[in-house]
Amino acid sequence: MTEVGNDVKLKEETRLLGKLLGNAIRSVSGEAVFAKTEHIRQLAVAFHRGIDDAGKSLAPAQQRSQVELERELENLSIDDTLSVIRAFSYFSILANMAEDRQQNRRRRAHRISGSPPQAGSLKHAMTVLTARGVMPKEILSWIGEANVSPVLTAHPTEVQRKSILDCQRDVSAILTQMEQLNLDPEEAAELEAALYRTILQLWQTAMLRLTKLRVIDEIDNALSFYRSTFLEVIPAVYAALEHALDVDNLPPFFRMGSWIGGDRDGNPFVTASSLNEAIRRQATVALDHYLAELHSLGAELSMSSRLVTPTAALLALAQRAGDTSVFRQDEPYRQAITGMYARLAASYVTLTGREPARGAVLQLVAYTTAQEVLADLDIITESLRSHSVNGLAEGRISRLRRAVAVFGFHLATIDLRQNAVVHEVVVAELFKAAAVEADYLALSEAAKIAVLSREIQNPRPLFIPDFNYSEATVGELAIFRAAAQVRELYGDAAITQAIISKAESLSDLLEVALLQKETGLCARTINGKLTLVLGVVPLFETITDLRAAQRVMSEAFAHPLYRSLVTAQANQQEIMLGYSDSNKDGGYLTANWELYRAQKELAALSAESGVTIRIFHGRGGSVGRGGGPTFEAILAQPVGCVGGGLRLTEQGEVISAKFANPELGRRNFEIMVAATMLGAFPDAARKEAPKLWEDVMAKLSQSSFEAYQKLVYQTPGFVDFFRGATPINELAGLNIGSRPASRKPSLAIEDLRAIPWVFSWSQARIALPGWYGFGSAVQAWLNENTAEQDVRLAMLKSMAVDWPFFKTILGNMDMVLSKTDLGIAQRYADLVPDAALSKRIFSQITEEWHKTVAILEAITGHRGFLQDNPALARSIRNRFPYLDPLNHLQIQLLRQYRKGQADERTQRALHLTINGVAAGLRNSG
Repeated sequence: MTEVGNDVKLKEETRLLGKLLGNAIRSVSGEAVFAKTEHIRQLAVAFHRGIDDAGKSLAPAQQRSQVELERELENLSIDDTLSVIRAFSYFSILANMAEDRQQNRRRRAHRISGSPPQAGSLKHAMTVLTARGVMPKEILSWIGEANVSPVLTAHPTEVQRKSILDCQRDVSAILTQMEQLNLDPEEAAELEAALYRTILQLWQTAMLRLTKLRVIDEIDNALSFYRSTFLEVIPAVYAALEHALDVDNLPPFFRMGSWIGGDRDGNPFVTASSLNEAIRRQATVALDHYLAELHSLGAELSMSSRLVTPTAALLALAQRAGDTSVFRQDEPYRQAITGMYARLAASYVTLTGREPARGAVLQLVAYTTAQEVLADLDIITESLRSHSVNGLAEGRISRLRRAVAVFGFHLATIDLRQNAVVHEVVVAELFKAAAVEADYLALSEAAKIAVLSREIQNPRPLFIPDFNYSEATVGELAIFRAAAQVRELYGDAAITQAIISKAESLSDLLEVALLQKETGLCARTINGKLTLVLGVVPLFETITDLRAAQRVMSEAFAHPLYRSLVTAQANQQEIMLGYSDSNKDGGYLTANWELYRAQKELAALSAESGVTIRIFHGRGGSVGRGGGPTFEAILAQPVGCVGGGLRLTEQGEVISAKFANPELGRRNFEIMVAATMLGAFPDAARKEAPKLWEDVMAKLSQSSFEAYQKLVYQTPGFVDFFRGATPINELAGLNIGSRPASRKPSLAIEDLRAIPWVFSWSQARIALPGWYGFGSAVQAWLNENTAEQDVRLAMLKSMAVDWPFFKTILGNMDMVLSKTDLGIAQRYADLVPDAALSKRIFSQITEEWHKTVAILEAITGHRGFLQDNPALARSIRNRFPYLDPLNHLQIQLLRQYRKGQADERTQRALHLTINGVAAGLRNSG
C-alpha cells in the first residue's frame, strides 16, 4: 500500500470510528447532546484550520471561532459538560488507535515493497552489522553474555482503566478483521455492527475508577499485557533473530522485568505480602499459557507409532506418563504431552495455590524447575525432527519452548527497590539492638564502611528474634526474606537485584549487602568468602548524584570486600541512572548532559577496572523524564555504553502506547533489541564527539542549569504559581496509582515526585520540564562573542547533524514544543490567585519559550515544528481540535472547584478532563 493509500485508510478508519462514536452518543445520551458535542467539535476544527505551522498567529475567522467556542463551553450545564468531556476523550482514544494502525500498515507496506529494511527492525540491524564486518559468531557470543530487558513499573501516568484498554483491544481486533480481502457486503456489515457494539460498550463504561488503585490492581493491569502481547510476541522476536543467525535456541538474553510488587521507594503499600502476591499472579499467567499451549499441542501431535518411528527418548517419556487411555495407545506424542500436562498442573498447584481451570487426567509429580519442562520439550522436538525434517518441530512446540526458556515459572524478574535512607535506618537499628554500634547514623563515611565490612564478613547474625524492632525494620527484613523464598520456589531469575534509590556512597551499597547477609540472600564458601544472591544496584538520580557516580563506583571497586562481591557475580555491576529526578533537579538540557557524561565516565571506569558495567535507564514516558523514540535514544548513548546490554523502564501510558497489541508490541521489542545490538557493535567510523563539542555542551548545560534553577528554586512564589497554574493538587484525587505524589508531606518541589511534576505541566500545555533553559543557554553562549556568532551557530548546526546525542536532544524538544500552547497556558496561569505573581512568572516562561523556539529554528533551519517528521506533525495537529476543548473545560472546572464547588459531579468532570488531555497528548507523564 502506498503512503497516500495509508493516509486514505487512516482517514477512513478515523471517520468510521468517529461516526460510530457519534451514533453511540446519539443513541444513549440523546440527539441534543450529540448536536451540542458536534457543534463544539466543528468550532474547534474551524479554530485550528488556518493557524500557521508554528501556531503563532490567528486569522480573523479563527478568532471568531475561538470566541464562539469558549462561549459554548462556558454555557454548558454540568450534565452536558460531562458528556462533552467523555466524547472528546473517547474520540482521542479511538483516533490514537487509528494512528497506531496506520503505523503498522506503513511498516507492512514497506516490507511488501521490497525496499531496504527499516531502521529499528532486526533485518536492518543484521544488514548494518554485516556491513560493519561483524560475524554471526560475534553476535552469538555477545548474546550469551548480554542482558536486554524492558522493565514495567507502576508509576501512575496510565490514566485509562483496564476495562477501557480491553475495549480498545477489541476495537483494534475488529478493525483488523475488516481489513481482510474479499469480505462480502453481509460480512462487512456484521463486522461494522460488532464494532458499533464495542464502541457502544465503551461509551457506557466509566472512564474513572471509583477507588484508588491498589498494588494488586497495578499487578493485574501489567499482567494483561502478557496475555495480550508479550507471551506471543517475545518468542516471535527470538524466532526472527534465530532465523537471521541460523541457530536454534538462543539463550534467554531478552527478558521482561518488573518493579510492581517490589518497588518500595515511597510506597508504604508494597510489602512482603505484595511481593509474594505479585510472583504468585505472575506464575499463574505463565503456567496458564503453558498449559493451554500443551493442550493445543496434544490436539496437534496426533502422529501414530504405526506411521512414524519416534526416538527412544520420546517413547520413554510417553511410557513414564503412565497414560492408559485406549484412545492414545498408538499415539506416543499425545501420551508424552498428557504426562507433561499432569506434571505442570501439579506445579501449578504448588506455585499458585489453586487448581488450573482445565484439570489433568493423571496424577504425577510436579516439575520443580522450568528447566525440567524444557528438557521434556526438547525430547519431543528432537523426535519430531527425526521423522519430519524440522517441519512439525518449527510450529507450536518451538514457540512454547522459547516461552518457557524466557518466562520460566516466574514470568518476569521482579526488582526490589528502596531508598538508601531506609536501608541506613534499618541497619542502624540492627547494630544498636545487637550492641555493635550505638549510633551508626552519626558515624563518618569511613567509620560506616569499616563497621559494615566487619559485620558483613562476620557469620554471626545481627537479628535478635525476640527484640521489639520498629515496624520499618520488620517490614524491610520481611521483604528480603520473602525474596529468598521466592527464588527458592520460582527460580533464581524471579528476583535478581536490589536497587538503591538516592545512592550517594559506598556505605549505601554495603548496607544492602549486610541486609542480604541477614536474610539468607548470600552464600558462604568453605573459606568464608561471601557471594551475594542479589546484585546491588545503585540508582544515581539527582544532578549531584550523577556527577558523583564515577567517584562512588571507583571507591566501591577499590574496596576489597565490595570488589570480591562483584567478582563473585561474574564481575558484573549494574548501575541505574535516573532521568526523572535529574530533570526536576536541573532541567532538560542539564539532565541529559549529566546523564551522558556519567555514562561516559562509567564506561571509562569499566575499562580501567575490568568490571563489566551495564546501565539501567530509568526513563519515563515524557521527554522531561527521559522519554522519546527508543531507537534514537539507545544509539545516542556514548560509545561503549551498550556492550553488556541494557535495561530500561517502561512506565505509565507508554506501556499501552507501545504494547497494546501484538503487532505494535513486536515492533517496539524489535527496536530495543536491534538498537542494543547496533550499540554493542558500533560503527568503526563513529568517533567520540570532538572535545570542542563536549566543552560547548558543558557550557550550555551550566547556563541552562542556572536559568532553570533561577526559575524553579530561586523565584519567590514559584511553588504557589506551579500549584495554582497546574492541576497538581487535583491530581491527588485521581485514582491512577497506589504511590503518594510526594515522598513526604511537603509542598516543596524537592519533595514532589517527578511524575506528577511532569504530568501537571503537560496538562497545562506548558510542558516546562521538556525545554526550559535551552534558549537562554544557547543565546548566552552565542552572545559571548558577537563577532563569532555565525561561526558558533554553524557549529551547533554541525552538532545537530553529526552528533546523535545532540540531534536526539533537539528532536525530542521539538516534539515537546509542538504540543505546547501558550494561549491555553495563559488561561491556566490566570488561575493563580495572585495576579501580579502570575504575570511575573508566566512572562518569564513565555519569554524563554519564544527564545527556545527561535534558537531551535535557527539551528535546524526549520520554521515550525517537526518538519523532519511530517507524519507525527500531522498526528499532533489533528489532535488539537479535541484537546483544546478539554483544556478549556478543565480550566473552567478548576476555577469552580477552587471556589468551593466541590460536588461529586464537578470533581468527576475535572478528573475526566485530566484523563482526556493525557490520552490526547499520549506521552504526558
